[in-house]
Amino acid sequence: MACGKRVTKRMYGKAEALVFANGADLGARAANDLARILKQAVAEKGEAAIVVATGNSQLQFMTALRGLVGVPWDKVRVFHMDEYTGMSDTHSASFRRYIRENLTDIVRPLAFYGVQGDAPDLEAELARYTALLEEHQPVAVVMGIGENGHLAFNDPPADFETDKTIHVVTLDEKCRMQQVGEGHFVNLDAVPKTALSLTVPALMRPAHLLVVVPEQRKAAAVKAALEGPVSPACPASILQQQAHARIYLDRESASLLSA
Repeated sequence: MACGKRVTKRMYGKAEALVFANGADLGARAANDLARILKQAVAEKGEAAIVVATGNSQLQFMTALRGLVGVPWDKVRVFHMDEYTGMSDTHSASFRRYIRENLTDIVRPLAFYGVQGDAPDLEAELARYTALLEEHQPVAVVMGIGENGHLAFNDPPADFETDKTIHVVTLDEKCRMQQVGEGHFVNLDAVPKTALSLTVPALMRPAHLLVVVPEQRKAAAVKAALEGPVSPACPASILQQQAHARIYLDRESASLLSA
C-alpha cells in the first residue's frame, strides 16, 4: 500500500518500480518518500541537497511535495538538471523559472542553485555548477524519463562513461518536439538546439534515485528503458543497473510493460 492506495511492485534488473492507479497517487508517494529521505539526511548531517527535474510530468509530484508539512526546507539546498543555452531565467520555458514557480518560491529552501544557460562564459558556468555539486553532494535526484528515453537532456546516444558532471549537449528533434507538445514553445524552430545538462554518471551518483514517470505518452520510453537492453540508445535503460533507483509509474505509463 502507498498513501492509502493500492500499488504494484515490480523489479527490472536491480531497480524497483512501483505502479500506481494514477498520477496523483504516484506524485504523493514520491513526495512522501523524498520527504523521508530529506528528514533523515538533515537529522544525520544538519542539512541536505537534492536535484530535481522539470517538465509537465513532474507537476503532480511538485504539488504534493510543496504541500507536505514538516519538511526541513530551511536546511535543504535545491539543484536542478538542465537549462537551455542562451535562455534568460525570465523566459516562460526556462527551467530555473519552473523550479522557482513550482517549488522554491513556495517552500523557501536554504538555497536554490540555478543552471545559468545564458551565462556569457559557458565553460565557467560548467565549472561553477560542478564545484557546487561537489561541495554539497546531493542525497537524492528526482528525475523523469523523456519521450525519447532521455535522462535530463542526455538524448540518445547518451554518454554513460564521461567523468564530467555537467556538459553542453545538442538536443535531438524528438526531444525538441516534446517541448513543443508540452506547450512550452510555439513550434520546433522556437526550441533551442543546445542546452546545459547534468551527465548520466552525475545523475546516478546520489544515494537515492526517484524516477517520476506518469502519463501514456511515456509508455513506449518506459518499456524500452525497463524491458529493453541497457544501451546508450535508450539513456534511461541504465536505471536497470541501479539498485538505489525507485521508479514511480502509473497505469498509463506502465501500460506497455509485459510484466
